[in-house]
Order: sequence, then structure tokens, then C-alpha cells
Amino acid sequence: MPYAITGRCIQCDICLPVCPTGAIAILEGKEFWIDPTLCNNCDGHAPEPQCVLACPVDSPIPFQAKKGRCKAGDRSITNPDLFPNGKTNLFASAITVWELCNVLAQRRSLPWQTDADGKLYYQRPVNQGRSLVTFHVIDTLNTQSPVALGTAEALAAIDTFDVRAACLHLIYAAYAASLEQPWQQEFVISDRQIEEYLGLDKRKDLTKPAKLALIKELAQQPCKLAISMDWKPKGKVKGFSLETSQLWHLLEIQHHFQEDELGCKHITGLTFRVKAGAWASYFLNRNGYKNHTAFYQYGTLPKSLLTTVMSIWQQHEGAARIMLWLLFKTRMGQEQRVTVPTLMRVAYGETRLAQAASQLEGRKRLLRTFESDLEVLNHYHIKPVFDPITYPTEIQPLWAKLSELPDDAEAALEFWTNDGHRASRLTDAAPRGKWNRLMNARLLRFELPENWQQPSSTNSKQKHPRKTNRQRLLPSYFTLSGQEIADARKKLKLSQRALADRIGKSQSWVRDVERGRFQPTPKYQTILRRILQLE
Repeated sequence: MPYAITGRCIQCDICLPVCPTGAIAILEGKEFWIDPTLCNNCDGHAPEPQCVLACPVDSPIPFQAKKGRCKAGDRSITNPDLFPNGKTNLFASAITVWELCNVLAQRRSLPWQTDADGKLYYQRPVNQGRSLVTFHVIDTLNTQSPVALGTAEALAAIDTFDVRAACLHLIYAAYAASLEQPWQQEFVISDRQIEEYLGLDKRKDLTKPAKLALIKELAQQPCKLAISMDWKPKGKVKGFSLETSQLWHLLEIQHHFQEDELGCKHITGLTFRVKAGAWASYFLNRNGYKNHTAFYQYGTLPKSLLTTVMSIWQQHEGAARIMLWLLFKTRMGQEQRVTVPTLMRVAYGETRLAQAASQLEGRKRLLRTFESDLEVLNHYHIKPVFDPITYPTEIQPLWAKLSELPDDAEAALEFWTNDGHRASRLTDAAPRGKWNRLMNARLLRFELPENWQQPSSTNSKQKHPRKTNRQRLLPSYFTLSGQEIADARKKLKLSQRALADRIGKSQSWVRDVERGRFQPTPKYQTILRRILQLE
């Protein structure tokens, strides 16, 4: 049972050194407060609460949870809310932001190393290996000269990292992108804003102190890492070196309290003052980009990604890791192929993947987990498109095979009847050697929700090719209707999946086209005409 300090406290400082959990804090240099999330009645340290024994005025008493609503007291003015359209917001998407996201999400799964001084570090080569980005775990949150932790201490800190802290890191990156000079300007955010961004305002199972304790812990973790860079010239931008410095400076955490009749302070809110590190002057510099002395790299942050990660992280952490990784990976283009081993390394780490390769039961468990995580991504409209050559139907997950199951009851009955007469049924056991085939399989791409689409650079001019006469006539004379496509497909006795495999699309894409949900582009109109023999 935690304790609380009443108004009888005379600030004698006797209780501070005797608290074994560090739960007692001094607020604004004068008032004492016991953090109820850290106080455990000295359990495991002493037979009785040490603050009670040491206090000369009997100030500490058993903590009583606050009743009633929290009053809105005076708070610092915060920066404007993110997601003004309720869906997306710009955010800094440079390699430094991406890799810190990976560190928070993948933790020990990354290839950490120890240098000659016994300091733990993670290094990522970029620009075809010509440049290096190095990360260290540091000992304090706010310092101008961060000190990297040794191997044992750093690994212990890494074990406390939470995939949900990556969401706070992305929120910081979104606020930094709204500033003109984020390496010099700070931004202020409140617990209420963070609650709304992460969907915690809908969590009725958490008490106010529990929410604030979670937000405080997640908000601090991105600030416990430092970065150094050796960047070689790229394009018109000259090379540069960055000495070890924090990625995010947590300048201040303001605690807001409400007192009860006994003078006990109940925490009701938090305000964070944060500033981006020196990396922002190289990768989030508008003027430097115009003058060809720095980069200005940004992307689109979907609000749905934050709430989804917060809801699936515990049961499907692998899916959450893939989702965060794809947020940056898709900047390079949706058509880029991704191999199954790459996705598994992102989701579960190199060590677990290597162990599964040599253990049959571990391989089966990892395979079930991977297919379940792909289903979760598909449920949240991040649809994997399987390569028909390396990832054919027989080794695809069952949920993907059943995606062509009709909604209509009679059509579904006919579907299962036809499936029962086939040599290989959808519900048959996986073929022998499925794992080895998966290790050579790939996904063509992920079909992403509309709010994941990346904006074009404000300084780049897009060139639109001139349309030919055939392209101009296509919408009015050559466009196939969904019914025409369906009739032609059935005439050739092709299933939706077989047609999708031939054109390099997903079965759901063919189904949506046939139902008239959207029109294929001129490119795919031409492909459909050729495959369906309608030319």
C-alpha cells in the first residue's frame, strides 16, 4: 500500500535518503510528494515504511485514492494539437527518426555491439555503407554532454524499452516538423494531448494516476538515447560529422496536483517541454534544404497507426513492429518487394529466426505467429500482396485463402462444394517443406490505407507526362465495367485469385473491381483486356 505526505510536512529532508524506492520527490524545490506508482510500502526492503519511522511529525499516511473529477488548474500553454483533420499530420522521417523507432520497438533484436571502452552501441550503415549512424544508451535525460552506458547497464535499460514509446517518439517528430528551427525551438505538450493521440482517453480500465505514470514513462524513453553520425557527401549536400548528442532533450516535466482536505497531493496532469537534438539541423532544415547545405525529410503520420499500435502491442507485438517499420519503408515506393525473412527479422529478431530454423516446434510456433500477425495487419487495412511465383496459394495463410469466400450464403455453399471436388483443398494441411519455401518467398507490396500515402516534397516539381490520344479516349470508349470483367473471367473459367495472380494484384483487388468499387488505371485496363481476351 503506498503512502502520501500530508500538509503537516515541515520539509526536514529526513525521509528522502531513507526511501529505498526513490518514490519521494521535491516539487519545485520546496514541497514533498510521494509517487504512488513507485511507493510499495518498502516491501522487500524493510519490515515497515521507512518514511513513517523517520518522520518527526507523523506526516506520511496510507494513500487514499482521489474521489471525484480532477479540476483543471493553471497549466503551461502547449503547442497546437496535432491531426487537425482528425487523420494525419506531417512528421520528421529522416533515417535518425526511423532508426530510433526501430531501437525502441526491437530492443535487443538489433545487433548491439561493445566498443573498446566497454560501451554498448548500435550502428547502422547508410548510403550504400558510405555513412554511419551510431546509437548509444545514455545515463541521464537532460545533459549537454551525454555519457554512454556500459554494456550491462545499457542492456538493462534496453530491456525496459516499450514498443509504445515509439509512438511518443513519432509524436515528438510530428511536433518538430511543425517548427521552423526545431534544433533551437522547443515544443510543449500535455498529458491530455498525448492521451487523445494514443487513444488512452477511451481506456476506462485505467485510473488517472496509472495513465499519467504510463505516459510519463513512455515520454522519457525516447530521450534516453544519443546519436553520432559520420555522413559523407550526398548529392549537393556536403558531408558532416555529429558528435554524440541526444535525439530528444526532455527539458522539463511539470507535475500538476490537486490537494485534498488533509493536504495530500493527488497528481492530475503532466506537461512536457521537449526539444529536438542537433540532428534536426541536418535533416529537418528548410532553409538548409533550399541552400543545398542540409536535408528536409518528412512524411505522413497516420493517427490510426498510433492507436493501433497501442491496442495490439501486447498480443501482436510483431505486427506492431512491422507496422512501424512500414511507416518509413513505404517512403521508398509501394511497389518495392519485401522478402519474408526480412519481415520476420523486423517482427521477431535475427536470434529467434535463427533458432526457429533449427528447431521444428519453434519453427511451427513462429510460422503460426507470423501468419497471425499478417492477418492482424490485413484487418487494419494494411493488406499484404503475395507474389504468385514465390508465395503461391498452397503456402499462403488460411485467412488469405478464404478471402475469396463469397458473402452470399448460396454462393458460399457453391464455393465449398467446388472446393471439395478439387485435388487440393483450401483447408488441407500445409505442404512439406513450407518453411524452406517461405524463406525464399516475398510480398510484392502492402496495399496501404489512403491516410498512409506520403506527401510530395514542397520543393520538387512533379512532371506529368502528356496523355496520348489512346489514353484520352480510354475512359469513354475502352473502360471495362466490373460486370464485363466478371463475365469475361467466368467465360474463361478463371477464379478471382487466378486472375489476380496473372496481373500481379491481390484477389481482393479483383473482387473490388468487379463489384464496381473503383476503376482500374489505364495500365491495368490494358492488361485486363489482354488476359481476358477482349482486345
